[in-house]
Amino acid sequence: MPEVELLWWEGCPSTEKALATLREVLDDEGLDPEAIVLREVRTDGAAERERFVGSPTIRVDGVEVAPVGAEPAGLTCRVYRLRDNRISPTPDPEDIRDVIRRTVNDSARMPDRSNPLTDSARMPL
Repeated sequence: MPEVELLWWEGCPSTEKALATLREVLDDEGLDPEAIVLREVRTDGAAERERFVGSPTIRVDGVEVAPVGAEPAGLTCRVYRLRDNRISPTPDPEDIRDVIRRTVNDSARMPDRSNPLTDSARMPL
């Protein structure tokens, strides 16, 4: 399972909605909705280190479900544009689903390097 993180800031009223949506998408995709890593960002310094541009932020294996441009890091609420062009305080569930599916599919194609016998370039016996 990919690492799924929800980064949030205490002042954000949208954290619970984002968490509920994220759990629903994971469950729909057959993944454990309880495996979400919740990470509170408490200071501006932490926001800078995390490249946290606002709450809620969802990352799957370190990839933002809604990539940010030149937005500054900080303790603030994020605004997302849904696929139907409406504005929302949480990401579009389909954007979350797409990143999860892409991550799961990419990891399924990668050989297990921890065991040389599972690599496609096995040595002949």
